[in-house]
Amino acid sequence: MLKMLAMGGGELRKGETLRLDQRACELTGKRRPRALFIPTASGDSPRYVETFAGVYRGKLGCRVESLLLLSNPSRDEIVDKIGQADLIYVGGGNTLRMMRAWRRLGVDALLREAAARGAVMTGLSAGGICWFRYGESDSRKFSSRRKWDYIRVRGLGLVEMLFCPHYDSEHRDRPLRKTILKHGGGAIACDDLAAFEVVGDSYRVISARRSARTLFVRRLNGKVVVDRLPRTQRHKPLAELQ
Repeated sequence: MLKMLAMGGGELRKGETLRLDQRACELTGKRRPRALFIPTASGDSPRYVETFAGVYRGKLGCRVESLLLLSNPSRDEIVDKIGQADLIYVGGGNTLRMMRAWRRLGVDALLREAAARGAVMTGLSAGGICWFRYGESDSRKFSSRRKWDYIRVRGLGLVEMLFCPHYDSEHRDRPLRKTILKHGGGAIACDDLAAFEVVGDSYRVISARRSARTLFVRRLNGKVVVDRLPRTQRHKPLAELQ
């Protein structure tokens, strides 16, 4: 059964997302879950690895490991770490580079297997996009080009929609509308400190800041319709959004 918590953004290091991180741990159903950090999108940033351990081990009591895919780990190490994880957290950064690396190394298939066995799949920004069919991504800004535009990046497809992080802080309303008008389909857009939780075939919205929104964006009769999803204690059928 799929268990996913996609966060729109926030500073892990400053504890801004701690409430969301706690919920991700709760979803494992374990007192001391094995938490695996995959920082591919940030170029395997050592500081990011340290920050993750400080929060998930130091504050949340998890058993923490990191998988540094850009350092050429063995196939056995990749398989073992993903296979033993109760929770897999993907960090933010360059989504396009990350997805290309995952597909080259076969990590995409291993992550789908982990999701199928019930590991909690979580993360923010690129780490939220990757679980969806597509994501509204700023990956082009990491190139040397002065001018860049948002692109639609293909994710793992665990949820058959598009995910847009940083909806408020990076003013992604206009580029998201452009994407939806062009391609159709539905999208989940999260402000920083908001998250979209999926358990099986149901969903709910949570946040670490009262004003943080999660929105459902879709094309209807040639126009883009944006609806705010209410925060609820109970889950709702995911099919309502598709």
